[in-house]
Amino acid sequence: MSTRAQVRFATREDGVSFSEHPDKIHAQFYVHSDGYPEGLGLDIATSYADKVSVSKGWEIEHVQTIHSDLEYIYYIWSDYDKDTWISIFETKPFEDQNGRCIFVGKPNKLIAKFERITYDEKRD
Repeated sequence: MSTRAQVRFATREDGVSFSEHPDKIHAQFYVHSDGYPEGLGLDIATSYADKVSVSKGWEIEHVQTIHSDLEYIYYIWSDYDKDTWISIFETKPFEDQNGRCIFVGKPNKLIAKFERITYDEKRD
């Protein structure tokens, strides 16, 4: 079964919380499968932290494209002379597309959190 997600890029601005959806985004990609944080989330964070390519078959979309089947929405927050942060929202497909924020932090924090989960699952 596919885990669908969107990856959105937003500018860090004063007064805009990382745990809320911003009014404007600059680009977005649709990811048809492996959109869960332990997969796509780690790929995004690792790409940023280690300067490696992400090759997951992302589809470029118009910034106003809406999907009703998303399970996760990722925001990559960046701006000149500021650290990059990542937010992850878990949504309910065909129900609530705003979802709830399940992660906010810098890429290294995401790597530490979800690599640990993946490592623990492999040990069981």
